[in-house]
Amino acid sequence: MKNVIAYIEHKNGQARRVSLEAAAAAHDLAAKLGGTAHAVIVGGEAAVIAEQVKAYPVDKIHILADASADNLIDPAVDALAAVAEAAGPSLILVGNTIIGRDIGSRFAARVDAGLNADVTEIKVDGGKVGCVSPKLGGLVITTCVFKSDYGVAAIRPNVFAATKGAGAAEIVAIAPSGKTYAVVVEEEVDEAAAELGVEEASVVVSGGRGVGGPEPFKAMLKDLADAFGGAVGASRAAVDAGWISHGHQVGQTGKTISPQLYFAIGISGAIQHKVGMRTSETIIAINKDGGVPIGDFADLLVVGDAFEIVPELAKQVKDAKAVHA
Repeated sequence: MKNVIAYIEHKNGQARRVSLEAAAAAHDLAAKLGGTAHAVIVGGEAAVIAEQVKAYPVDKIHILADASADNLIDPAVDALAAVAEAAGPSLILVGNTIIGRDIGSRFAARVDAGLNADVTEIKVDGGKVGCVSPKLGGLVITTCVFKSDYGVAAIRPNVFAATKGAGAAEIVAIAPSGKTYAVVVEEEVDEAAAELGVEEASVVVSGGRGVGGPEPFKAMLKDLADAFGGAVGASRAAVDAGWISHGHQVGQTGKTISPQLYFAIGISGAIQHKVGMRTSETIIAINKDGGVPIGDFADLLVVGDAFEIVPELAKQVKDAKAVHA
């Protein structure tokens, strides 16, 4: 494979962060492979999203500006396949999201390509592409090398830098497939609490059983997350108690994340939670019990009352941002 193609997910007129990370990674990888970097955008707002992607160093942006394709998987796979066929042997980058994995796996099945999910690093050696990804909750790190002409890598959010840079950014229209699709989206419902998903946030503030109820998630934890421009997460215990929805759950039965900064507030740190956030760049635990398991792998364990520490920390962050505004 020689070229690199990034599929760009978007919603409400904004490209997903992991897709912009893919666009930036495509340029670096294409340079190592001696090929070109491409981006594929599908949907009614494709032209708008293309203007955002132009800030990243891709060579060509391929768009299918068709509102009827919004939120549908098959048109995206068709568009991606058309671009890949024209480009020739390529590495396909998708986000390690529900949509990204769906599109990536269907494309891989169509062209008989290899697929690696939850990729945290991509290596190029002698023209061969290898994907590094954790398995068994991070207990094993694997490197899988593609043997096929095409390969699909679903990259983990917050692992590749979304570095902007000037590229050729030629915008090319993708010809409609002419197919009639059986699926029609009649209504889209957003979960009110999910302004920013924990899987894409660079800062995640999570709460556990120790916060005592649902109110701290809506007020204290959200206040700290907002101060950092991050998202609120939760342990399984908090979700099972009904204090916050499952979409916020971090852990073995929730989401696996890699933020730059992770706060574990009132969380003991059982192995089921650890496997979902152990690759965070910096982990800060706040707990009244200095002997909790999370203290063994946190970068910083603050022993004290979270209801005193967290509001003060949020205030300090807001004050610091105001000074530098």
